Amino acid sequence: MAMDWRQLWEIASAPDNVPIASLLFLVPFYVWYGLRQSVANDRLIAQLESDPAMAKTHHRKTQPYKADWPKEVHVWPYLLRIEFLAAIIVTVVLFIWSITLNAPLEEPSNPNLTMNPAKAPWYFLGLQEMLVYFDPWMAGVVLPTLIIIGLMAIPYMDINPLGNGYYTYKQRRFAIWAFCFGFIGLWVLMVLIGTFIRGPGWMWFWPGTTWDHNRVVFEVNRNLDEVVAGFFSAVGLGSIAALFSNIWVKAAFGACAMGLYLILAGWGCHKLITLTEFSRKVYQRMTLLQYLALQFFLVMMLLLPVKILLRLLFRIKYIWVTPWFNI
Repeated sequence: MAMDWRQLWEIASAPDNVPIASLLFLVPFYVWYGLRQSVANDRLIAQLESDPAMAKTHHRKTQPYKADWPKEVHVWPYLLRIEFLAAIIVTVVLFIWSITLNAPLEEPSNPNLTMNPAKAPWYFLGLQEMLVYFDPWMAGVVLPTLIIIGLMAIPYMDINPLGNGYYTYKQRRFAIWAFCFGFIGLWVLMVLIGTFIRGPGWMWFWPGTTWDHNRVVFEVNRNLDEVVAGFFSAVGLGSIAALFSNIWVKAAFGACAMGLYLILAGWGCHKLITLTEFSRKVYQRMTLLQYLALQFFLVMMLLLPVKILLRLLFRIKYIWVTPWFNI
């Protein structure tokens, strides 16, 4: 397939895609900036812990001591001055943005001619990408609801008292990696996929390839029970494969597969939670309800990359097929 980098530039420079193109630079920069400060603070913490005398007199900042540091605790005028300047700069940037870039308005709606690809606004592209791997009730209702509830439950589940008011990596390893995996590895990545990779017919086009509206892809998606039945047929166990024609056998097999996933994912999450001595101390302070809630949200979060890999690598559509719902 011919490479067309001009089309990639047209996608990235479109007015409604400017925020997504900015994510490619802003997210890595601020992640690096935060981790940079975290590492500096961790070095200072280790230095103060190794020298009790210094811990009693040190200014507890990573920068060299300055005589005007007591002023930094005053909101007026020092903090408000910085916030006021930041507000002015953001306002100027928005003015320039609105003048130089046209609003992403299109022609009046025509029911006889629909756009291809039809994409949601950039902040909903993650949900639209999830519709490829889950049923609408799961991708559009259950998973977004769990995301909101999970964010609300973080203060209840997170009992680690350290890291409040300062950046640190060593004292917040699990929380940082969980956030980076959930937000950057899943949500931001799916937004980028929906913007730069999903083309006409919501088909997969690698960056730089031409979006061919006449392209036809013959990809056969099968459920997990169909894959297993095909395996039994291939090895000469047709009688066992015939059992999977029964919807209740499919449902029972899918329930067992989901149960196996929950066991393996729960075991893996437990190992991650208790990976270091510090995290084991935090784990021992958790109540049973806090631990179960944390495990539930982690296992549900891991379900998304599992379904993505099964779909993209093995063309498996559903793991659990029942007369009422599919997962």
